[in-house]
Amino acid sequence: MQSVTAPSSPHDLPDDLDAVLADVWQRLGRAAKDRRAAMHTPVVATILQDGAPSQRVMVLRAFDRASATLRFHTDARAAKTEQVGAGSPVSVLCYDPGAKRQFRLTGTARIETDTPAADQAWAEATLFAKRCYLADPAPGTVSDIPVSGLAADIEGRKPEDEAEVAPGRPNFALLMAQIDTVEFLHLAHTGHRRAIFRKSADGSWQGQCLVP
Repeated sequence: MQSVTAPSSPHDLPDDLDAVLADVWQRLGRAAKDRRAAMHTPVVATILQDGAPSQRVMVLRAFDRASATLRFHTDARAAKTEQVGAGSPVSVLCYDPGAKRQFRLTGTARIETDTPAADQAWAEATLFAKRCYLADPAPGTVSDIPVSGLAADIEGRKPEDEAEVAPGRPNFALLMAQIDTVEFLHLAHTGHRRAIFRKSADGSWQGQCLVP
């Protein structure tokens, strides 16, 4: 599939499928880098042990175009890490109300804890972000009162150095979502547009138009 420049205006709707996919990649790339981007906090859905879906809003930390992989950060003790494990189905829903674009991304997720990628992500995280992983007991633990899980001496303030947040490293994990299907929807009063793209065995993407 040839590379096509994405539309310059968020309201320009590309009719060419290559341009549509280019628009998806461009927006995901921006969302991973710009916290003000509408798609910076998509909804990530995993599957519970009983087969029921489980959803939550997560921060998109990185996007690798070559492998179509999204990176999120999570607590290794959280329920979703057990749900995902070394590999399980995942769905990521992104929406930009200004551009009226919705992306439904599906694929396979995995959890990484003691990998070079996890080490690098931890090293690049801010002290404030690392503080989240100091919570004790683990996320999801029942409590009789509203509580953050953070110790009183660090709750409500920014950590001063790496030594303060280092105990949180064993609790830090990556949720990596490798996408193999992209569904694109553009909402417009003149007529909606919808398309689906599937990743082939050779790594190329094949697109089809759908009726909205």
